[in-house]
Amino acid sequence: MKVKGLLMASLLLAALMAAMGALALMRLPEGARLITHWAADGTPNGSMPAARALFIAPLMVALLGALFAVLPSIEPLQERMAQSAQVLRVGWISLLILMTLVFAQIAGPAFGIVLPVSLVSFGAGAMLVALGNVLPKSRPGFFVGIRTPWTLTDTENWIATHRLAARLFILAGLAVMLASVLPVPMAVRGGLLVGAALFAALVPTIYSWWFWQSRKGRS
Repeated sequence: MKVKGLLMASLLLAALMAAMGALALMRLPEGARLITHWAADGTPNGSMPAARALFIAPLMVALLGALFAVLPSIEPLQERMAQSAQVLRVGWISLLILMTLVFAQIAGPAFGIVLPVSLVSFGAGAMLVALGNVLPKSRPGFFVGIRTPWTLTDTENWIATHRLAARLFILAGLAVMLASVLPVPMAVRGGLLVGAALFAALVPTIYSWWFWQSRKGRS
């Protein structure tokens, strides 16, 4: 799997974020703090000194880029990684976009821009939809996909589990995106995001065990 293009894009994005962070820091008074965390109802409940808050996202983007770039080379099942490359790419790109939204929400006030809290949840929902569209194309591997003892040891189990997960990821993502744009309480949005993510992850895990058990019973 070729990673050079996405790695360069990640490092360039990190550099751009760092530059924007430095510009934002210059516009803020000394000792200013920026909101970095919001409660489920959308009210701010956490902040950091601006000098730290503005550079967390660029650092995370650079580290994520390095991590995603290394994964293909350390995957023991190299032939399977080639089949799962699209899932890795979509996950990588989705996280870069999500981190950009997080950075924009944190740095925005320094430029007089206050973005809605629902922007990040909408992006998270879109990421679930994007991943759901490519999950069925993955094959058993140690770093990509829903890795349970039952999917890793049975290709048919892996395929069946990821087909189910794809549908659940898409449904969960659409629900989160819809809740992000509808006039529903912020607490409901936050709960739906957490609940949808858990639902989309736990149900396929349980299903992979059930699939193994059913095949075991027939044999």
